[in-house]
Amino acid sequence: MDRRKSLKILGAGGVGIAGLVLADWKWHLVDQLTHKGFFSWKQEQLISAIADTIIPEGLPPVLPTPDAKPIGALSTGTDKFLLRFIEHCYEKEDQDLIKNQLDKLGKTDFLDSDQARREELLLSLANSANEDEKKFFDIMKSRTIYGFTTVREVMVDYHGYKVAAGGFSGCVPATKTLI
Repeated sequence: MDRRKSLKILGAGGVGIAGLVLADWKWHLVDQLTHKGFFSWKQEQLISAIADTIIPEGLPPVLPTPDAKPIGALSTGTDKFLLRFIEHCYEKEDQDLIKNQLDKLGKTDFLDSDQARREELLLSLANSANEDEKKFFDIMKSRTIYGFTTVREVMVDYHGYKVAAGGFSGCVPATKTLI
């Protein structure tokens, strides 16, 4: 192959990859600017990060098959459950408390931190003298655990839960018995 042709192909590949990175950055920015919902875009990212910190990926699958992956809060959709649960099931005062604490947490380096630093920041909220911070941590921890433990992947696939444990036989002919 000609050297010039090879360099052109490599250059075009590099430009293509740079274009994909730019397009991804652009859509990320568009998502932030056009986000609509109960929580702001950054608050939603913080809730996902909190859920991932409390229950990280790593619960082993029940049936170890080649394609089975460990599960955690994000892979089971617990973060999306938290968003809807807080929006629809909490009183206005608690919603405001959660939003205010998320905004405070957003001013720290929580989103850019590793797992150990995130745990440290959350534990500082749990051990805080401020009652609002303690309440925020308790709500987030308890609702994350509740959302994770009641999802299908955990209940059925991990714990082996069966809705009708003894089985169900419908349309069974009734027999007439005398006492």
